[in-house]
Amino acid sequence: MTGPRIRLYRPEDRAALFDVCVRTGLDGGDARGVYADEDLLPAVFLAPYLDLEPELAFVLDRGDGTAVGYLVGTADTPAFAGRLRREYLPRVAGRFPAPPDPPTTPSEEMLTVLHAPEGMVRPEVAGYPAHLHIDLLPGHQRGGHGRALMTAYLAALAERAVPGVHLVMPSANRPARVFYDRLGFHDLGVEHPSVTYLARAVDAG
Repeated sequence: MTGPRIRLYRPEDRAALFDVCVRTGLDGGDARGVYADEDLLPAVFLAPYLDLEPELAFVLDRGDGTAVGYLVGTADTPAFAGRLRREYLPRVAGRFPAPPDPPTTPSEEMLTVLHAPEGMVRPEVAGYPAHLHIDLLPGHQRGGHGRALMTAYLAALAERAVPGVHLVMPSANRPARVFYDRLGFHDLGVEHPSVTYLARAVDAG
């Protein structure tokens, strides 16, 4: 077995990446048992990127072909939101239908996010059109792998002449905020009760 490495996503990684998403999906902690369907969280924050922009899906391979972390993203958030509405939602709406309004359970709240992709398009992030999601299993954090995933993603954005990238993170996840600060992300000052919007220029170094 070789050492950990960064590579592009392969379809056979899907189940392992779904597991990573769930096990890191509660403010960085384990979200197993939180939602009625264990695949709901990946259906919102992972699968659309694997399906619609696999060329921007990077995997942390522990060295034997097993995925233990990932970074997924898009180069163009408005275009991605449109494709999610037109192409992705029709494929998954049978399993994950639109929730009642207002939502009253964690699952219904997550379904609300899934069925409102236009919500990811905000004027505050217009100068940072790309966005990303990154997750690593706890045993593979703090080893430089997150930075390596980000480096690969930023290089791909630079090749596409994308000027900037943003992300949305739970405000309660302090270790993640320290990580992003070290990578040059700054707070966009978007007022929200539970999440923080961060951004950086692609070529910020």
